[in-house]
Amino acid sequence: MSDLRARAIQIYDQFTHEHRDRRQLLREMALLAGSAAAAEVLIASIAASPAAAQQIDPADPRIITRKGGYAIGGGEMLTGYFAAPRKPGRKVGAVIVVHENRGLTRHIEDVARRVALDGFFAVAPDFLTPQGGTPADEDRARDLIGTLDYDRALAGGVATIARLSRLSGGTGKVGAVGFCWGGGYVNRLAVAAGSALAAAVPYYGPAPDPSEAGKVEAAMLIQLAGNDTRVNATALPWGEALEAAGKRVTVETYPGVEHAFNNDTSAERYDAAAAKLAWQRTTDLFKATLA
Repeated sequence: MSDLRARAIQIYDQFTHEHRDRRQLLREMALLAGSAAAAEVLIASIAASPAAAQQIDPADPRIITRKGGYAIGGGEMLTGYFAAPRKPGRKVGAVIVVHENRGLTRHIEDVARRVALDGFFAVAPDFLTPQGGTPADEDRARDLIGTLDYDRALAGGVATIARLSRLSGGTGKVGAVGFCWGGGYVNRLAVAAGSALAAAVPYYGPAPDPSEAGKVEAAMLIQLAGNDTRVNATALPWGEALEAAGKRVTVETYPGVEHAFNNDTSAERYDAAAAKLAWQRTTDLFKATLA
């Protein structure tokens, strides 16, 4: 990987996760790339592209999909995207798919469809529902994530687990997978939900304080990017704390790949080999724990 590409990804990561101003992003990228026009091209190659969001057609005859609201108690609702096998032939486990800091995008909806094709009932909640839902402008979505009532969002996740555990045709077991912001959320959901959550797979998500490890009951698979020093600084100690507490935990670090390596809408960060292996490990865990 070239030094320019590495530095560009680092600058973009700081923009997306430290709520930096877009004008500052453009200035720094222009200095790196040599011109404003080259900076725009570089940013576009790193940023997620909604046009590249689909692997699984929403009309795929093997699955059923819908999008709508569901009650989480206390008179509150969340919007969610739902996907399920059309003819499962058996009871199925349920999986919550948690979005990145851009909210419930078409990419995350596509991930939910992938989960359904692997034989699970999937729901991808929009945790920006209280703020009017995920906006089309990704910068606006990142701003809204920064104002989220996190305790309220966690309560919504715990309520979603409770609903899914009573799912008609379900096994009663629930797992969760999340990416980036969603990975951090899944770590914290595992703490908050205790034994109600059977399995949790945080992809490159910031971790809770290691002192919280004793509260986790879910089987944990922590997926990390080798080059992601920002997230790994908390995620690796979190994995060690879970292991020391006697929890079921596996930490997988994929050498030489970037934060968001699973996001196939980002040309510069996506790593097909790592994404394929990580997804196989994810579905293997769900098959072992949600049956």
